[in-house]
Amino acid sequence: MKDWIGSGLMMGWILGLATPTGATPQAASAVPPRFHPTLAQATPQNSTPQNSTPSNPTPQDSTPQKSTPSNPTPQDSPPQNSTPNPSTVTDPASPAAAQQLDLSPETVENSPVLQRWLEDIPDVLSEIRNDPGFRTRVRVGYSQFPSSDRQGGIHVGIEDVFLGQSPVTLSGDYQTTFQEGRSAYGAELRYYVLPLGNAVNIAPVAGYRRVEGEDYAIDGVNLGLRLQLQLSRTGAADVAVTQSWVNPGSNSAEVGITTLTFGYAVTEQLRLSTDLQRQNSPQQKDNRVGVGLEWML
Repeated sequence: MKDWIGSGLMMGWILGLATPTGATPQAASAVPPRFHPTLAQATPQNSTPQNSTPSNPTPQDSTPQKSTPSNPTPQDSPPQNSTPNPSTVTDPASPAAAQQLDLSPETVENSPVLQRWLEDIPDVLSEIRNDPGFRTRVRVGYSQFPSSDRQGGIHVGIEDVFLGQSPVTLSGDYQTTFQEGRSAYGAELRYYVLPLGNAVNIAPVAGYRRVEGEDYAIDGVNLGLRLQLQLSRTGAADVAVTQSWVNPGSNSAEVGITTLTFGYAVTEQLRLSTDLQRQNSPQQKDNRVGVGLEWML
């Protein structure tokens, strides 16, 4: 009996914990409020719908944008240059070419420079650097040999004959006294290392030379170096120093030759030249001073 009373108390205590505070057994039932006799009066059956606000507000009147045309009105273009293209001129000396340049035909005919530019526009920078600053020269003059009792003589030669478009030139000379006793002749190739239009140039020298004195005669390979200073374009003025050796390395037959040359043009094709030359051989030391004319080709 006591066990049943205890079990009943325990069940009551558990049911008391499961029921919320202030709630009635009827409120915890599963009967809907509209069928419950007490809650049906407190719960309205029809609920007034709430006004719904649209998520998108009414658009404001927007000011219409002014449309800009994609292609603007073309502006008046400046007048084109009326200078003729030289490449379109077929005959530089023709009256049509003179008319295009607004020049008289006589002016174009008498100007080789205008005719050349009308035919083809030249590369001026390339010409300045690569066109030779010196010209081929034929020389003849009088020589004196102070070391050979101041004997007089002559010298002839040709300088810097260009071999095609290459920087290699060919030169040759002959010199002798009026009396027997001393003479020399030879030919050499010069390879100019720097562009031919440079004011300063260097050229290795290679060739053959024979020298004869009062009691000796030596010939053989001639090797050396040449330094050339162009004081003016087209060979109007220059200075050159050449040092070479005949049979270099030979103790008994080596001849050293040092030559200093000055040239100055007096006309378009005629130059005055001066040579100072010293020749050292095992047998004798000789000197030569020459003055002459050079004809530029």
